Amino acid sequence: MDISVSYLGLKIKNPVVVGSSSLTASIENLKKIEKAGAGAVVLKSIFEEEIYYEYRSILEKEKDLEFPDVRFLDYYDYKIKNDNIKKYMDLIKEAKKELSIPVIASINCKSSWEWGFFAKKLEEAGADAIELNMFILPSDFNLTCTKVEETYMKIINEITSKVNIPVAAKLSYYFSDLAAFVKRVSETDVKGVVLFNRFFHPDFDIDKFEIVPSNVLSQSSDLAISLRWMSIMAGRVSSDLIASTGVHDGASVVKELLAGADAVQVVSSLYKKGIDSIGEMLEELQSWMKKHGFEKIDDFKGKMSQKNSPNPGEYERVQFMRYFESKKYDLD
Repeated sequence: MDISVSYLGLKIKNPVVVGSSSLTASIENLKKIEKAGAGAVVLKSIFEEEIYYEYRSILEKEKDLEFPDVRFLDYYDYKIKNDNIKKYMDLIKEAKKELSIPVIASINCKSSWEWGFFAKKLEEAGADAIELNMFILPSDFNLTCTKVEETYMKIINEITSKVNIPVAAKLSYYFSDLAAFVKRVSETDVKGVVLFNRFFHPDFDIDKFEIVPSNVLSQSSDLAISLRWMSIMAGRVSSDLIASTGVHDGASVVKELLAGADAVQVVSSLYKKGIDSIGEMLEELQSWMKKHGFEKIDDFKGKMSQKNSPNPGEYERVQFMRYFESKKYDLD
């Protein structure tokens, strides 16, 4: 039985890829991930905001000086960027030395800034590919959807023009014309589109009057969002499609592949069940394939996509009316 797939043009032994997280920030964990059976790994993101905030903290200290030394600030701007990139490059180099599976670098950015230069450095360090983890919250009332989309395209074009290794774009579902935008992104020089990012969700502590995290880890029910859009986009884009968020077991892997995914990313399930649960997912995938007589993933990939469905309208149903009309509840 062959469960190998193509991921961003890279041949990997199976479709389960461990996504960017603190789990992928150390060589010790990366070796455990490979041993557990992962097909590839995405390193913990290097964040544009972390570099920016580190620099801003220096500006805060300098603002009280009557004549701040601009050359001093320029030096620290350079040093902070250089130090962060060097640490990340060292992680890539060590990971490539210790692992046999593909190592994918991850850039978490919200502007084109200097990421083209940084991406080139990550390529030089030996990364097999780069994932652009982008998200611009559409909360600015003066920022049009067209402007937001153009920012994404500028970042993508900046990075892909600077490197020769494959680039994936990890997107959110916060687009008014999501299908059209995913298709547009797939027609750039990216090799894959990851659906979707997972975000920080705020909650309130009503006694301390503080903002606190909510639902840090995904739930299996979160699969529905990526499953719907994977099904709609499969067979209609010019790049690989990678499913992310809500993949917690082998059945979820099967569902995303049936929808048309080329591979899946897992993170939250590993926090909940442990890194070794990767092996359980793969066993479940192979058991299901054996049960249904499939020898390779291409035998069933996309079998249940909207493009191949006899009833494509079901993928776009958003109302519960039919469901509730068929159910009777005692509300007394």
